[in-house]
Amino acid sequence: MKRILIPLILVFVIACKQESKKELTVQQIVDNSIADSGGKRFDEYRVTFDFRDKGYVSENMDGQRVYKRISDLDSTTIIDVKRGDDFERYMNDSLVMVHDTMAVKYANSINSVHYFVRLPYGLNDAAVNKELLGKETIKNKEYYKVKVTFDQQGGGEDFEDTYLYWFDKESFKPDYLAYDFHVNGGGQRFRKAYNERYINGIRFVDYENYKPKKEGASILDIGKLYNEGELELLSKIELKNIVVE
Repeated sequence: MKRILIPLILVFVIACKQESKKELTVQQIVDNSIADSGGKRFDEYRVTFDFRDKGYVSENMDGQRVYKRISDLDSTTIIDVKRGDDFERYMNDSLVMVHDTMAVKYANSINSVHYFVRLPYGLNDAAVNKELLGKETIKNKEYYKVKVTFDQQGGGEDFEDTYLYWFDKESFKPDYLAYDFHVNGGGQRFRKAYNERYINGIRFVDYENYKPKKEGASILDIGKLYNEGELELLSKIELKNIVVE
């Protein structure tokens, strides 16, 4: 009898250990996702792309990440520059004054575009709070579901917004994300990544952008609403002319 029990106990212990190894922390999930999507290349490379008739640049200058937005209006070229908490506007290479309230608005707009393009890299920023909500199935595929909130200090103007990410259990790629927002009357958005491509080792995607057909549901239920066809497509978010160097 002992000869039978001992092997069975060993098999049970090994199985339990293997199962425990599969249970990842939210930090491990995000780290794996960032590594798959490009890792340190996000900061080491200069990235340019076009989005909705504007050019964008992300580059390191003197050890600091700098975001730019370039707009051409007739004979005038406007270059908006966000460097840390500072904002500058140049018109045909001449620095112009911008009122503080408008500077904050422009800086937030630039940061928002670069934030989504660089995902999931920003999920390890100091102001980010991550919580693993468990697993959820979307379109017959199981994902890690992660909730993200932000500290007021360093979390930007929209620090009260809540984000959700669905990471593929095998590849750790964030196939879906959602968020609520409170400006301009508030609302919710759900994004589905598509057209994945890697350029010099950095992952880029486009998004289908959805909103709920009815108001009032919790942001935590938006994945369920997508499965049930209760979201409507608002737009597509497409990046063009991407260069990584």
